[in-house]
Amino acid sequence: MMETVEPIRSKREINAMKRHLSPRDRLLFVMGINSALRISDLLRLKVRDVRGATHLSIREQKTNKPKKFLLNGAIQRELSNFLTDDMTDEEFLFKSRKGMNQPITSVQAGRALKNAATKAGIKDNINTHSLRKTWAYWRFISGEKTAHLQSVEPFE
Repeated sequence: MMETVEPIRSKREINAMKRHLSPRDRLLFVMGINSALRISDLLRLKVRDVRGATHLSIREQKTNKPKKFLLNGAIQRELSNFLTDDMTDEEFLFKSRKGMNQPITSVQAGRALKNAATKAGIKDNINTHSLRKTWAYWRFISGEKTAHLQSVEPFE
C-alpha cells in the first residue's frame, strides 16, 4: 500500500521547515518547492548546472522530457548562501558527506525532511514527494488553472 504524503499548506510551516534544515537540505527544500522537480532530478544536479545561472535546463529522468525553468529569487538566494568558491563544477549540488563525490540518496533526503517537519511541529506526513505537492498546492490556491500547472513559472 502506498503511503499518502501531504503538501505543506502554510507559509509559517514552510519557514519553520527551513529553520530546521542544514544549508544543503534547505537548498534542496527550496529548490523542490519552487521547481516541482522530482527528487531524482534534484539529486542529479551538479554545481555547474546552477552556478551563475538564471535558468535551469534538464532532461527529466522519469519522462526523458526537457524542462527549462527560471531559478527564481528564493532559489537564487539559497544558492548564493550555499555555493562557495572552493566547490568544483563537477561536484554534486547535494553531495553526500561520506567523502566521495556522490549525491545524497532519496532516502537520506526524505529522512532530513521528515526530521525537520517533526521539529517544526508539522503533523502531516512529509517526504520528498511533498516538495512537488507543495509547489502544486501553492500554484492551485494562487488561482492557476489545474490544466496549466505544469507550464507555469515557480512561485517565490
